[in-house]
Amino acid sequence: MSDCFCDSDTPAVPLSLVTREEFPQVRAALDARDQAWIAANGFTAADGQVLAFPDAEGGIAKVIVGAERTDDLHALAAAPMALQPSAYRLAGDLDPESSNRLALGWGLGAYSFDRYRERARQPARLVWPDQADRDRVLRELGAIRLVRDLVNIPANDLGPVALAEAAHTVAVAQGAECHITAGDELLVANFPTVHAVGRAAAEPARVVDIAWGQAGDPRVVLVGKGITFDTGGLDLKTGSSMGLMKKDMGGAAHALALGQMIMAAGLPVRLRILIAIAENAIGPDANRPGDVVTTRAGLTVEIGNTDAEGRLVLADMLTAACEEEPALILDFATLTGAARVALGPDLPALFATDRLADDILASAATCEDPVWRLPLWRPYRRNLDSKIASINNNASNSFAGAIHGALFLQEFVKPGVEWAHLDLYAWNPTARPGRPQGGEAFAIRGLFDMLTRRYVR
Repeated sequence: MSDCFCDSDTPAVPLSLVTREEFPQVRAALDARDQAWIAANGFTAADGQVLAFPDAEGGIAKVIVGAERTDDLHALAAAPMALQPSAYRLAGDLDPESSNRLALGWGLGAYSFDRYRERARQPARLVWPDQADRDRVLRELGAIRLVRDLVNIPANDLGPVALAEAAHTVAVAQGAECHITAGDELLVANFPTVHAVGRAAAEPARVVDIAWGQAGDPRVVLVGKGITFDTGGLDLKTGSSMGLMKKDMGGAAHALALGQMIMAAGLPVRLRILIAIAENAIGPDANRPGDVVTTRAGLTVEIGNTDAEGRLVLADMLTAACEEEPALILDFATLTGAARVALGPDLPALFATDRLADDILASAATCEDPVWRLPLWRPYRRNLDSKIASINNNASNSFAGAIHGALFLQEFVKPGVEWAHLDLYAWNPTARPGRPQGGEAFAIRGLFDMLTRRYVR
């Protein structure tokens, strides 16, 4: 993970960031040869533009990189793969926060998913900025890479067994306890909705339960939806809608990644991570529309749509989370297409109790790790009514799909417990510097900041 960084004693080429506004003054200060080189290469200091200046021996004398803001997280993200794989050093004095952001952006720009093909070339290396918090940058970079890697792996290599093993690996690396319940043992352990969703698949469903920290510290529970592939079940998705369903375990990846950050930083919390893992497959044992499932909470759910399986598995996880009377619960899920229609791929939808929502939004703004709050609009709860069960997993109309999903989950959260639900996409549909097309992590840096502000004194 630190292959794109090097220590301060490494010989390195100076690299400067410049904005469009600063560029005329910077260009005027250069000699005629360098000004001609700029003109010949059409460099205008546009965001992400990278220009290397040759020295007399044919090497690189210096580099300038265009940026909208010189402290933007992705200001350097284009450089690791645009530059020759040598070492580079940021010019000028940087404050600690800018140092951290630029170093993280460099690391994100160096990321490549190489499981199935050889990497074309190694990234350039950045000398650690003097004031960068290396531990923090590497924690954040490691968490984001974990999400990206897990989401990018196709379902034939990341089914329920492999995802549970990945969670176990994270737990062991951090010295946490990890218990995995699988197959029919889920019924014994009272996780009936997870069992029901996964029972038609070749690999049985699983619940991963990770525990870490001191018993007397505030209890924080992270809950993740880990549907390793979602066909839609008997309410079968179309081919175009099914194409990206390997990423339907993105919520589980986010819960694991945030948990990894918490454990690596040693936050003073009693952490629990609950992940429901299943493949929503088609087979003789699959859920049928109209079936009724009894949840861990004792509420009965009419299956209005087998493609609304994520909220089913989360229902049992949220019930289990509340049994410990935690200080707060954060759940992560690629839950609804409606959230993406409303907010697009870059903005996770946040549903939360008021004080927690305020804290999350404040940290998200500070970290430039945005989320957007949507309402838990109680009048819409009537649209989830069932004539034969406690609740239907599918609303009676097609409006407000993300809100209906969140209201369903709220039924399984104990009143008075601080809770936030993040409905996220976990995917970059197009490539940008530092954000390659494919799996992506959202909101975890902001959430970690919120937890730090709450629990570190």
